[in-house]
Amino acid sequence: MIHQEGVTKFAVEHETRVIDQARVDDVVCQLVAWREIMALTGLVGQDPRRYEGAGYGNASVRMGRPNAALGQRSFLITGTQTSGQRRIGPDDFALVERYDPRRNWVKSHGRTRPSSESLTHGATYDLGPHIRCVLHAHTPVLWRRARDLRLPTTEPDVPYGTPEMAAEVQRLYRRGIFAERRILAMGGHEDGILVFGRSPEDAGQVLLTWLARAYEQDCGSSGGSFCRV
Repeated sequence: MIHQEGVTKFAVEHETRVIDQARVDDVVCQLVAWREIMALTGLVGQDPRRYEGAGYGNASVRMGRPNAALGQRSFLITGTQTSGQRRIGPDDFALVERYDPRRNWVKSHGRTRPSSESLTHGATYDLGPHIRCVLHAHTPVLWRRARDLRLPTTEPDVPYGTPEMAAEVQRLYRRGIFAERRILAMGGHEDGILVFGRSPEDAGQVLLTWLARAYEQDCGSSGGSFCRV
């Protein structure tokens, strides 16, 4: 089952105000740089031929103390439907301050509203204080090769951006393979891949490493295609 793209599925308590740049200066450029790499390689973007024209992909980075309470591990995340922008800047992020998968609720501020995947990012940060960056990419070749690469995969009937997806992320982490490989495929979210790392660079390297392995699988099979990432 493939679910509709680009629709926020949780309650958002958002205040439209400027994010304190002094608070985010240390990490925002790192995240912008890796989001640029994702845009250049088609891992985020917007294409009228894909996903009914909706923007796809997003990125976030943790802010504040590593040992903050669950549901209060604030993070900077790309704004909803900014994926179609070729380049982004500080005003294209929202700062998620609190989140609660059980209530299906997110509290944030910034000049843009947070990504529709914010609840999933928050649930990933709650898995451990070492998780400091989450990247959500769309890559047909990696998603298609998830089984061959033995990637953990969420159930196909679970929609993105929902409490059910947050629970799936936590379930796969407890099983160990998501914790070990730091990547999962979203079974019901066409081409959706989620990775985490200790920094934007670390998460980016995880994503690119597994993408290369997917291309290796494609190359070694008959009829392998290299049209899209």
